[in-house]
Amino acid sequence: MDKKDIFEQLQKILEKEFGLDLEKLVPEARLYEDLSLDSIDAVDLIVNLKSLLQVQFSPEVFKSVKTLQDVVDAVDSILNAKK
Repeated sequence: MDKKDIFEQLQKILEKEFGLDLEKLVPEARLYEDLSLDSIDAVDLIVNLKSLLQVQFSPEVFKSVKTLQDVVDAVDSILNAKK
């Protein structure tokens, strides 16, 4: 799974689970400011990512993420660490 695939999967989760419009789901979109996600939503997103990726990882990895691209980069590094 490359970064493009990760981003597309992230878009699907955010659209389906959080009811966000696809046109707002761009790499530079800020999770809290632009997409209005809160800390509970962030936990839900991590749970969805864990089940999608079928790998265990610490939520600590996502403490510093601010944008969708940051999430993609964090997921990519998790997947690459598992190889």
